[in-house]
Amino acid sequence: MHTYSLVLAPPLIPLEGRLQQAALDLLAGCDIQFRRQDRLDIAHVKNHPIALLFLPASDIATRVAEGSVDLGITGSDQVREYEAVNPPTRETGAEKVLDLPFGCCKLQVQVPKVGVYQTPKDLFGARVTTSFPGLARLYFERLAEQVGTKGDDHGNMGMPLPPKITYQSGSVEASYRMGIADGIVDLVGMSTGFGKCSLTSRLWVIESGDTMRSAGLHAVGTVFESNAVLIRSRFPLKQELMGKITRRIKGVIAAQKYQMCAYNVPQNLLEKAISIAPGKRAPTVTSLDGSDWKAVSVMVEKVKIADVMDELAGCGAEDIVAIDLAKSI
Repeated sequence: MHTYSLVLAPPLIPLEGRLQQAALDLLAGCDIQFRRQDRLDIAHVKNHPIALLFLPASDIATRVAEGSVDLGITGSDQVREYEAVNPPTRETGAEKVLDLPFGCCKLQVQVPKVGVYQTPKDLFGARVTTSFPGLARLYFERLAEQVGTKGDDHGNMGMPLPPKITYQSGSVEASYRMGIADGIVDLVGMSTGFGKCSLTSRLWVIESGDTMRSAGLHAVGTVFESNAVLIRSRFPLKQELMGKITRRIKGVIAAQKYQMCAYNVPQNLLEKAISIAPGKRAPTVTSLDGSDWKAVSVMVEKVKIADVMDELAGCGAEDIVAIDLAKSI
């Protein structure tokens, strides 16, 4: 029987709680009102018949896949890890509803900067520690198939001996420093800065990897690129309510990504102006009283808004303004 309808993950990568806060900000934008008391991992929502349950990220993928909760916010790495160990069936498994514009990270193979292990292939037969044994095992199995077919760097054919993969729940890099692992498979976080996140053009990110470098390690292969995702069970109890929450989340994300650009333009320049900013679907065009001018409103991605406004001014548009959006449905 379903007990809770929506669960949230604490930070998926060590960024001092920023991912959890991003999820909470997202729900606040959806007008999901709740108050979480200290040291309690459950919060009842005031304006909807649901509760929020705060769990470790890996537990969220499990609970949603098993159907004990309807919706969850966690990392796509956690979903893939669960599926690597527990393949989905008709009755179980989590369905991705949409990608969320935060929580970008990479699950990477990491080895010492100096030493005999300098490629993922070098770790065959070696000791590897990870919090993602399912994904790590699949990665090295696929790599072994490639080596067995094409031969290794020395021309040797045949399936290589797989690495000995050991599970560790946290501080994976410590296993290398303790001398019990030759390499690790661990997450490398991406923090907001002046780089571009592949999920949304509004976010800029930088690979941090501070923990990796401080341990004397460097990345030599990427197992999986992850981000926060909204997932749902295959048979949600409150399907209509879950649909409403999902629409609101999509609207908040759209509002974060776009601005409304409004301007006036002469009728004879309207077609040219619309070609500069065609909008998410199509612009809204109305006539100005007593003139041959048109008033235009169009949604433009925030990262493009300055250039679009310059181009509109250059083509003859006037009274150009950019307006932030609170929500979009």
